[in-house]
Amino acid sequence: MTDFYEVLGISRNSSPEEIKKAYRKGAVKYHPDKNPGDKTAEKKFKDVSEAYEVLSDEKKRQVYDQYGAEAVRGGGMGGMGGGGPGGFANMDEALRTFMGAFGGGGDSIFESIFGGDSGHDTGPRPGASKKMNLSVSFEESMRGIEKEVILNNFVHCSSCRGSGAAKPTSLKTCSTCRGKGQVHQTRGFFSMSSPCHTCSGRGQVITDPCSACRGVGRVKQKQNIKIKVPAGIDNGMRLRMAGHGDAGEDHGPNGDLFVFIQVEPHSFFVRQDDNVHVEFPITFTEAALGCKKELPTPMGGVCKLPIPEGIQSGKTIKIRGEGAPNVHGHGRGDMLVKVVVETPVGLNDKQKALLKEFADTEGAHNSPQRGSFLDKLKRLFTSA
Repeated sequence: MTDFYEVLGISRNSSPEEIKKAYRKGAVKYHPDKNPGDKTAEKKFKDVSEAYEVLSDEKKRQVYDQYGAEAVRGGGMGGMGGGGPGGFANMDEALRTFMGAFGGGGDSIFESIFGGDSGHDTGPRPGASKKMNLSVSFEESMRGIEKEVILNNFVHCSSCRGSGAAKPTSLKTCSTCRGKGQVHQTRGFFSMSSPCHTCSGRGQVITDPCSACRGVGRVKQKQNIKIKVPAGIDNGMRLRMAGHGDAGEDHGPNGDLFVFIQVEPHSFFVRQDDNVHVEFPITFTEAALGCKKELPTPMGGVCKLPIPEGIQSGKTIKIRGEGAPNVHGHGRGDMLVKVVVETPVGLNDKQKALLKEFADTEGAHNSPQRGSFLDKLKRLFTSA
């Protein structure tokens, strides 16, 4: 049974950075260009690449952790598609993983091996994703709301339509890579392509830059964005708005906007999951005789709360279906009302006299918890 963590020599709780570092080490050690004709090294290169392909992907890693290697092979649950029952079927798949993981960027594997900058990724590049905090009131979180915010995003330049050139004829084929965006280089054991330094992998160079964006193809612009906050959203939840981040370079896709929700605390209600808790004070006489009280609900309505005769302070009454709506549409939680019996204060002489008269009529059956406590206390001292 394949253990991807063991293949990479890491623990099961390793971070994405630790996974990448372990793959970097194994990929360099077993790369076929460094071990020509070595079938053992070739197999190990495919093994570490397969392990990285799974563990570097959060969803595939979750499936693997729960169901094992076979669940992510051969197009199964979260499967890799190309790999057969025994993992990667050929070296091309492993090399694609290698190039995809370390084919560009300042910390790429090419820089550590060749000692130089490998340039940038070729072709269109996606725009940066943004994140923001959005505060909503407790009532707004219950009912849902649409809020409008202003973001300062990169957008494609309207003057040059994102090309960065003043006019179409200002775009010329790069003479270094001849429009391919890649240059071939051989250093040591490795022979591979890398992005062209002259055109940064675009395959074209700009001879006359657009004056509006100065050849970048993007400009900063304020945008009004409407955010739909669903009913039942809770504090700390996150909304993803696809395509509302920065515009990509060279007509690459827009980034996303991640909205982190902060729900302002309520003076009366306290939410826990989809249930809403509330403390409700009642008088001594209301607790003794029982009553019906009206109570506001989190959704803005009013419900009847039956207080049974003889209720004790601290007792919780559940009102089903009057809690917070589930953000995924799975019904509503409950409202849990904790009854707090308030001892009367500031009594006048008449009230004191009435209470003394009542006390003279009290029997043990009126206070069963007190009687039980005194019996236990008596037994404790008797046995001592």
